[in-house]
Amino acid sequence: MAEKAAIEKIVKEAMSLGRKALVEPEAKAVINLASILVPRHRVVKDMAGAFEAASDIGYPVALKLVSPDMLHKSDIGGVALGIKDSKELEASWSRMVLSAAHEAPAAVIEGFIVEEMAGRGTEVIVGGIRDAQFGPAVMFGLGGVAVELLKDVSFRLAPVSREEALGMISEVKSFPLLTGFRGGKPRDLDAVAETIIKVGRIMDEVSAIKELEINPLVVYERGALAVDARAVLG
Repeated sequence: MAEKAAIEKIVKEAMSLGRKALVEPEAKAVINLASILVPRHRVVKDMAGAFEAASDIGYPVALKLVSPDMLHKSDIGGVALGIKDSKELEASWSRMVLSAAHEAPAAVIEGFIVEEMAGRGTEVIVGGIRDAQFGPAVMFGLGGVAVELLKDVSFRLAPVSREEALGMISEVKSFPLLTGFRGGKPRDLDAVAETIIKVGRIMDEVSAIKELEINPLVVYERGALAVDARAVLG
């Protein structure tokens, strides 16, 4: 994996700061280095930077809080979607700062992500784990309740072949949602398989990454986009 050294540099810098996880921009940089597409985004420190980033990216945008102390940002109101203009952006920023101060007063806020809004598609999860007994493995599942309630996921040991990745996709119970269920449009299974393969390579070759999760990976008729990512180090 040609990008291994660059990925390891990001991981080592985070670990040198005593961190146990990558913040979202770092996790996205890792998967982007492995040629997994992510939305256009920019990390900003203040409102002036947010206005400039949103103007350059183009509304609507998403605003997300960046903190090593809050991996699950949505739990404390750290995510705002579909922001249509600068007035909404300022209001979302203010709400986010107040919510973080109330819900997690000790948390360090490193900045905010201003990000283009991904188009609607089918949401899936692609993940990697490092098992103490079996080593690195990859996971696939459909997004939403399929994963949370039904535990509808598949696993393989990493690295995986294209054939294995396609097998992972087809064996989940919710697979028909990707193939045109009830008049829906078929999604790009090759793009999903490629993402699974690339996550498997990262897990196989970068031993300091303990867990890696892309959630959601939004899959379209052609292509897929990693909207959110997180990584646990160890």
